[in-house]
Formats: sequence, structure tokens, C-alpha cells
Amino acid sequence: MSMKRKVAILGATGAVGQRFIQLLQGHPWFQISVLAASERSAGKKYKDACPWLMETELPEEIAEMSVVNADVKSVEQAGEVDLVFSSLPGDLAGPAETHFGALYPVFSKASAHRMDKDVPLFIPEVNPDHAEMVKIQQKLRGWKGFITTDPNCSTIQLAITLKPLMQFGLKQVMVSTMQALSGAGYPGVSSLDIIDNVVPFISGEEEKMEAEALKILGKYNSAGCNVQNAIFQLSASCNRVNVKDGHLESVFIKLEQDPIIDEIEEAFANFQGEPQRLKLPSAPVNPIVVRHEKNRPQPRFDRDAGCGMSVVVGRIRKDPIMTFKYMCLGHNTIRGAAGGGILSAEFYVSKGLA
Repeated sequence: MSMKRKVAILGATGAVGQRFIQLLQGHPWFQISVLAASERSAGKKYKDACPWLMETELPEEIAEMSVVNADVKSVEQAGEVDLVFSSLPGDLAGPAETHFGALYPVFSKASAHRMDKDVPLFIPEVNPDHAEMVKIQQKLRGWKGFITTDPNCSTIQLAITLKPLMQFGLKQVMVSTMQALSGAGYPGVSSLDIIDNVVPFISGEEEKMEAEALKILGKYNSAGCNVQNAIFQLSASCNRVNVKDGHLESVFIKLEQDPIIDEIEEAFANFQGEPQRLKLPSAPVNPIVVRHEKNRPQPRFDRDAGCGMSVVVGRIRKDPIMTFKYMCLGHNTIRGAAGGGILSAEFYVSKGLA
């Protein structure tokens, strides 16, 4: 790619916006052109608009950039833009992304448009054919751009592990999550609520997991520009735990077939998708990493696998009620958020869709 694509980040001052900034440093295809956020941040230098939360240093050129309001006119005046990453809060994302989608390719981390009939809910390794939906979206809406969405962070890692199991016939899935504090954004959960505690409720999370996975793993009908949901049953129970990064999930699976554990491990370990075949810059070599130790995966040790883009699976064993069970771990702000969005954009660019 001879020329880097110029990108705008909506919600640039938030935790996910900051992760976008961090991951885009030195990116071979994309260059940050515009930083946009709420009115209270607009007009300030980025270093003055928010506290920098990442473990790496705030890049000097980013620190000195001016933040603009997250509307089309302000962004257009601020700089050249080829595509948009959105990490806006849910209440703002709906209308804002619609305005931007009319003009630009929008890669959204927000939930506002995930279940729209003509909007892809996209994981490049899992449902690459769904990307084509944006062509019909553009035609139906008369848009120059489009909206494509990334799933909820806890859904992404689950769906990646479910994809290679579909060959055995998925019937039922039960998942209980132990979700990191960073998933709540910044400042997130009060320390007095989470220290010495587990919070067994995350608003809207279970509903998102139960609905989104069926759309992601469903069949795309190009004639009707919609997705026929997958037909397996899924039940989720979501919990917030005192871990900074990395969602851990306990997953129970009922299959139509009864494969031996070695076959299941092989299906996980050998799984690859279009991003790996295309050798996209953010694609991990192995989307799923299988650990064989009795006590892995663990957030502290495994969340950075594949630079945070791999899902780590372990404790794969037979179950007396379901067919088998396993644990999976994903980095919720990298693969589950900004990294997943960047990989989606790489896929669309490589396919000539953006």
C-alpha cells in the first residue's frame, strides 16, 4: 500500500479511543489525522483533554493535536479523512455514526447499530462473507460510506472459539464470564464496589452475548441483505471481577457429534481465517492458542497472547451433562475493542471495500 489511509477517531479521549491511538502508532496502512470527542474536550490539545491511561507513553505528535467536536462538519474541517473508527458512548454513537456513515467507512465499537438488518456484525476470521453486506447497505441507503460494527468484547472471544466447533454441530452453549474492570471504561467500577468482591451483573451484557453470537455465526443472505441467525441455543451469565484487563469465560458446549478431546483441541489449534491467509498487519498467526496446563488460561499470564489479538483456550474436558467444556480468555480492549476494529478495517481495505 503506497499511501497510508487517513483516519479519524471518534471518542478519542476515552479508554478505547486511547487504545486505538496506541495500536495505530507506526501502523503500516493507517495514519491518525483527526481526534474527535465531546464538546467539553473540543478545542483543547489532546494532552489537556484527558488523562492518558495506556502503559506506553503518549506520542508527542498526538499530545499536541487539537481535539475537535465529534460531528461531520468539525471533522471535515480538521483534516483529511478516508475512514473513521468510532468508540463513542452508546447514546451518542447512533446518530453520529449514521451521519458519518453517509460519507465515510465507519468501523464502530459501539452497540447502537450492531443488530441493524443491513449492518455487519463482524469478526474477520469468523464471518468474512458478511463484509459484503455494506455494498447493499450503501445501495439501500444511498450512502457513499457505510457502517460496520464489532461485537461486544465478551462476544468476540466466545464467537472465535465457537466457529471451529460448528463442524461438529453446535446445539447448546452456556457461558459464564469473569470480566475485567477495563471493560467498564474509565473511571469504571468504584473501588469500594469491586475490592474484596465480585459483581454478578453487567447491564445489557448477557442480552448482547445471547443475541450477537447468533448473528455473527449466522448465514448471510445477499438477496435479502440480512443474516439468518444460527440456530443453536445460547445462555450467558456475566460477572465483573477485580482484574484490570482480560475477560475469562467458562464455556459449556453440547454438540450433535461426540468428538474426542484430541479432535476438539486440534480444531481450536488449527483454526485460521482470512486475516491469516491475507497476512493482515494486525492478524495473529494463531487466532486461538491452546494451553495444556491444568491452571491456564489466566488473565495476568495469557491476555497478551498474539499481541493481545489471540484468544487463549484451556481446560478442555468432557462434561457429564453437556458434551464438553473449556475456558477461554481474550484481551478485552485489544481483540475485544480497538485491535479488533483495526483488523476489521484492514480486512475491508484489503478487499477493496474501504
